[in-house]
Amino acid sequence: MADFRTTRTPRIPGRAAHTAEKATSANSSEKRRGVRVNSQVPVAVEWDVGGEPRRGEAQTRVVGPYGCLVLLPQSLELRQPIRLTNLVSKQSNPAVVVWRGHERTEGWELGIELTNPQMDFWGFEL
Repeated sequence: MADFRTTRTPRIPGRAAHTAEKATSANSSEKRRGVRVNSQVPVAVEWDVGGEPRRGEAQTRVVGPYGCLVLLPQSLELRQPIRLTNLVSKQSNPAVVVWRGHERTEGWELGIELTNPQMDFWGFEL
């Protein structure tokens, strides 16, 4: 019996197919800088629009020593400078939006990178 797994890439609706060559090169050049943990931490996100301050509150979905994934009701632009505040520990850190995913019912998926990461920012060891 022939093995068709090597000749056919599974398709996920709404996603582009990736070849093994692209996945290998992406994996070798884009290494994670730290561990990531599924964790819901309440955070505040603050940014400026035309010099006017804005604020939104969100829950993290994933946290790491250098940033997090949040679901925020507001859509922010890539490279948008923000201030992220951990509402449990009350610590704040400058950050930047580095990834914007899909809009979900709870809000936009946003990848946030801490500009000056403090290793105790999340309140637990990573």
